[in-house]
Amino acid sequence: MPSPSTFSQSIPVVRDVPDPRSPADGRLQRLLTGLAHKHGVPAAQLVVHDGGRAASATAGEITAEAKFPAGSITKAFTAALAMLLVADGDLDPEDPLGEHLDGLGPQVGRPTVGQVLSHTGGLPAALGADAAGGGSARRYLRACRDAGLVQPPGLGFSYSNVGYVLTGYLVEAITGMSWWEAMDTMLLGELGIEAAFVVEPGARRRTAAHVSGHAVHAVTGRARPVAQTLTPAEAAAGALALSAGDLAAFGLMCCGGDGPLPADLIDLMRRPVPGAEPFGLADGWGLGLAGYRGADADWTGHDGTADGTSCHLRIDAEHGRVVALTTNGSTGSALWTDLVAALRAEGLPVGDYELPRDLDRAARPAADLTGRYTNGDLEYQVDVRADGGAVLVVDGEVYPELALLRDGSFSVREPGTGRRIIGGRFLTDPATGTVSAMQAGGRVARRRRRAS
Repeated sequence: MPSPSTFSQSIPVVRDVPDPRSPADGRLQRLLTGLAHKHGVPAAQLVVHDGGRAASATAGEITAEAKFPAGSITKAFTAALAMLLVADGDLDPEDPLGEHLDGLGPQVGRPTVGQVLSHTGGLPAALGADAAGGGSARRYLRACRDAGLVQPPGLGFSYSNVGYVLTGYLVEAITGMSWWEAMDTMLLGELGIEAAFVVEPGARRRTAAHVSGHAVHAVTGRARPVAQTLTPAEAAAGALALSAGDLAAFGLMCCGGDGPLPADLIDLMRRPVPGAEPFGLADGWGLGLAGYRGADADWTGHDGTADGTSCHLRIDAEHGRVVALTTNGSTGSALWTDLVAALRAEGLPVGDYELPRDLDRAARPAADLTGRYTNGDLEYQVDVRADGGAVLVVDGEVYPELALLRDGSFSVREPGTGRRIIGGRFLTDPATGTVSAMQAGGRVARRRRRAS
């Protein structure tokens, strides 16, 4: 193992559980406080483990134990829960979903558990409000069957909340417990994490409360509380509320530390699946964890965005390094970007996804890209006007100034901030040479028809 990084040398640290009041964490504290103020984030937590050393900080009126809605980071925990069933011999990553879940039909029952966990199962990104709000497993499975697949299983990456909802139902079918009970007793309890959820079945109301998310105004910086809108049917894809310390405990388990999951299955969660290209999200994806390239090592982890929160976890298993951030502001992802840059400057080469930089050097799109692109109930509309200007409309929200970059990717203006961001990429059918789909936010949306 290489010598401790510059970060460990320049910021004195303590071992095991750090005391946020300790001068050892002073530099990290100043960094987090400054970034939270810059981005208008009301509260944040940060934990850094670097080769057995640890440091932590909090910003705002918050304790180190407070729970933040963790959004899609829940998926990594649900994947670990499925892997515990693999360890017990009750499940195999090669099992088709239909082997354990009745009612999916022959098409949607085809994807294997491993394909679902790596988002290569071809399942839609999400289902409509009727399925998600019904609270009935049978109703949700029927809606999955009716929605079908967006592409054949194993063909490529398409991020899917639906796949993880189905994984939660699979856990329930095998264990006889609810997803909440299985998560609490089989994984969280084993890691010493107090269970907290943003949504639960009506009879289950015993877990810890969580902080409120906040929408931060792009111009004024004012933050207003927002409610969580996740439904119980979607719990396995996004219902956990966690502290940065909780995320770090999970990350240390994924480094091969103490925990209920065997090392070979942790490796399976981390190992990139061939052919999985999560453009716009990460550099690769294993059975539950995303992959990110770092300067001296490959990192894994997951990001999570709930209503008004943004949380991030990065893990370098080779060197025993973990970075965990929780924020309760909609601008938390921008804070994360600045934090990664600051930690790298201090000598901790955190792995993160790097998008193209020269976003203003782009070409106007061709008119033949105009049309509708759909993934389940999610719709993207591309409109190229006669003057060459173009917009992307996502479920009614307009992203102006669509412009083409290399390899078919494109940038747009973000409505709230006006900054230019990567919107996604167009995918070409190799048989015809024509654009047949779009990948945005990791989700593949198939082209349906030309706009009138």
